[in-house]
Amino acid sequence: MSDIMRPMPFAHLMNWILSEYRAQGSVFGVSKLVRHAGGKALPIFEEKIESPYGPAAGPHTQLAQNIIAAYAAGSRFFEVKTVQVMDGEELSKCVSKPCITAADECYNCEWSTELYVPQAFAEYVKAWFACKLLAKELELGDPDGFVFNMSVGYDLKGIQSPKVDAYIEGMKDASGTEVWRECMDWALANLDRFEKVDEAYVRGITPHVSNSITESTLHGCPPDEIERIATYLITEKNLNTYVKCNPTLLGYEFARKTLDGLGYDYIQFDDHHFREDLQWEDAVPMFHRLMQRTGERGLEFGVKITNTFPVDVAAGELPSEEMYMSGRSLYPLSLSLAARLAREFKGKLRISYSGGADIHSVRALFDAGIWPITMATTVLKPGGYQRFSQIGRALLDISYAPWEGVDAARAAALAEGIPADGHYQKPMKPIPSRKLDKKVPLIDCFSAPCRSGCPIEQDIPAYLMKVGEGKYEEALRIITQRNALPFITGTICSHRCQDKCMRNAYDESVYIRAQKLKAAEGGFEALLSKLRPAAPATGRRVAVVGGGPGGMSAAYFLGRAGVDVTVFERRDALGGIVRHVIPAFRIPGEAIDNDVRLMEAMGVKVELNTEVKDVQELFAQGFTHVILATGAWQKGSAGLEYGEEHNVIEFLEAAKKAPDTLNLGRHVVVIGGGNTAMDAARAAKRLPGVETVSLVYRRTRRYMPADQEELELALADGVEFRELLAPVDVRDGVLTCRVMELGAPDATGRRSPVDTGRTAEVPADTVITAVGEKVDTELYTANGLSVDQRGRAVVNPDTLESSVKHVFVVGDGQKGPGTVVEAIAGAARAAQAIHPFDADAWVEQNVNPDYQKPLAKRGDVCTDCASCEDSRCLGCATVCETCTEVCPNRANVAVWVPGMRQRQIIHVDGMCNECGNCATFCPYDSRPYQDKFTLFWRADDFENSRNEGFLRLEDGRTRVRLGGQVADYDVSDAACGLYDPLRRLICAVYENYAYLLG
Repeated sequence: MSDIMRPMPFAHLMNWILSEYRAQGSVFGVSKLVRHAGGKALPIFEEKIESPYGPAAGPHTQLAQNIIAAYAAGSRFFEVKTVQVMDGEELSKCVSKPCITAADECYNCEWSTELYVPQAFAEYVKAWFACKLLAKELELGDPDGFVFNMSVGYDLKGIQSPKVDAYIEGMKDASGTEVWRECMDWALANLDRFEKVDEAYVRGITPHVSNSITESTLHGCPPDEIERIATYLITEKNLNTYVKCNPTLLGYEFARKTLDGLGYDYIQFDDHHFREDLQWEDAVPMFHRLMQRTGERGLEFGVKITNTFPVDVAAGELPSEEMYMSGRSLYPLSLSLAARLAREFKGKLRISYSGGADIHSVRALFDAGIWPITMATTVLKPGGYQRFSQIGRALLDISYAPWEGVDAARAAALAEGIPADGHYQKPMKPIPSRKLDKKVPLIDCFSAPCRSGCPIEQDIPAYLMKVGEGKYEEALRIITQRNALPFITGTICSHRCQDKCMRNAYDESVYIRAQKLKAAEGGFEALLSKLRPAAPATGRRVAVVGGGPGGMSAAYFLGRAGVDVTVFERRDALGGIVRHVIPAFRIPGEAIDNDVRLMEAMGVKVELNTEVKDVQELFAQGFTHVILATGAWQKGSAGLEYGEEHNVIEFLEAAKKAPDTLNLGRHVVVIGGGNTAMDAARAAKRLPGVETVSLVYRRTRRYMPADQEELELALADGVEFRELLAPVDVRDGVLTCRVMELGAPDATGRRSPVDTGRTAEVPADTVITAVGEKVDTELYTANGLSVDQRGRAVVNPDTLESSVKHVFVVGDGQKGPGTVVEAIAGAARAAQAIHPFDADAWVEQNVNPDYQKPLAKRGDVCTDCASCEDSRCLGCATVCETCTEVCPNRANVAVWVPGMRQRQIIHVDGMCNECGNCATFCPYDSRPYQDKFTLFWRADDFENSRNEGFLRLEDGRTRVRLGGQVADYDVSDAACGLYDPLRRLICAVYENYAYLLG
């Protein structure tokens, strides 16, 4: 794979646009076109823009197709990518690849355009000309209603160099350039391809591409050099001029405190940039002088806020030592700087805003007089350029009055309100990886990550669809094919499926668990009346020892399959730890009862208050198989050197059944950081006489094993988090702890606690230990089962059969304390081994008949997920195509192939610079730019790549690399020997997407 981009000739560019639009109604994948009518526009630079937003100088303004896609999505202010004297191959060698990762906040290690300066100029002119044609032909708006803004760097000598000077002059007037003639000649020769564009219109297109410029400088550039550059651009080039500012103007302490307060304490940087960059006391008088110079010449001066923020590569995010941060973590710094400058200049300094702007902030920024607004990070995420479409719609009703200044009070209020705005607060826990543990296939790569993230692989998209249609019984039938406990999991499931949900990259995960509970509650009675076990299975009689989630699930699956099964439970009710330990405020007893009723509907017999100690007695009673599902009830310990610690299971059981028997004192400490610890802390907080509940953990909450949701609930209940404390002993109502600090991060970014040598004391009348429960090993050893060093039964990983024939172990005893859904997964595996059954019976094909329905949600960020009536499911099992959305260069393309259910992905080699962004968001453990079937434009690019892909030869044959082998084929011949799905994919490109070829 080569990272060399091959700019498209204007003819190829326009053929692609017009052919795609006529066939699909989209422009470079943008189907949500934003149109402006009525002639309203905002004046700027003696020009006008129909809307005050667009792409920032960066990956979305490097190639012509990028700019055109942004224009189709409603952008009307374009900061074209920075050019400098170092360019092309020389610069490319300095840029490590991949160079972008935007999983949450964005990091990059790129800088100016990777093209040669003349190539960059040609791209911008082609984009300018194409947008003029499309404005008229597609009726997108006023052909003069958009503005291109140049960006140059990084020192005066380089900017004055012949090639950068030629670039500036060419952007001011491109009429005498070769690329202008190329565009003009093609348009005049192809008037027959247009309906609304005629010769007069084409000849009237202005060659004055840009009369404004943004000065970009490297970190550490002296203030006098910054001023010399700006003065040169104003006085010698007569350009409206912006100067890029960095968040370093705010000072190290402000930046560190702000990011730490919003949860970005893991982002590492020191103060050297703050000391070396432009200082506030130098910037303010400089900006006053530059405002005066532009005013004297009838030009406009402003600042661009802000450049990206330099931070250290701490966890291998990118292959460099330093990277540049942007996105929502940059927003509080950028907005704070804007507010400070607005106050300093009494609103008279123009501010062009970039730095984490998105759908949540653009309207407020505009209303405060801060515009134009440019963005990069938000459109690097799923939805891509079509996020601009949503922003465009949100700005259709703005006031088009001329700019009268920045409202300093309003800007200050926005900045002060950031801590209370959840959009810019980092979650307490790191966002789990969305990646699946498998490589992306060449064909049919659409996948529902939520299903693969679920231990029982439920058909989540199918039941979400049914819930959305109000068909709760059908949804519950789908759920119960693989899930024996829909009420329990619908209430307290750890919902790892939601970690994988692609919606996380938009706003919040689909509330899958809540939708499951909605299906369970809405469809329960109707489905229960119809549930019947299968015909009796002969030769099988199964005893299940333990009536917790694992045991109930095993009994359900076996009973449904027609197996004679009996559950033996030593307590007076089924449900295990869920019933007897988890607090009622987490799950009501009625939910557990309903799951018991589902199990009993399958003919399962239950023996309560019956403890089984000898499995051979069960065999003697005629049982053919035994499943041990006894859970992890033995005590864990914090290992205090002195003092009493109370076991969390015993405490929670007493708090649930007999709270009046507990006398904990005024101050309770819970040691631990898992979900059980959160339950204990919240339960203690509800007991009479308890005033404070402190949760002690040796790391910070970011590294606690508890779910984000459980942390938030504990905090909401008033639990005090005492972080970085390692307990030593308790005496006289005081818990003494060692004070820890987090050491340097390892390769994964995890920071281990290090003892500081100091101690701290925490009031503690009662100490509850929640540090992991243990398995009852005695039951296993007494019955001859082999156990490992941790006391867990040794089992066949495929069947969960133990070392004793026909004795199986599921749940916590098999793998240690785990989640309910993991217990269900183990139960299903053991049940399948005893008597195979079809887990997918009754499940409909997971195909959305309306392909456009999930596509219609792409690009739209929900601004109030909690109140949204729609599930927000993106329908990934029907259509993924995420790699096509997040590619700034449009190098991943979805194509229809006759006879295939979904569109297939083609990677276009010549449009890719290996930025790596598609790898961040592909749900597979893969890099689409390397792993998807690739279309090559040139033989040398094919030869220099290892990608599996194809090249059309001049003789009509096709050269294909597959499995590392290269061969030439006549793909029109079905018997040519090429793998047929790939042959048909290639034929579809030739026949219906020929514009991809050039």
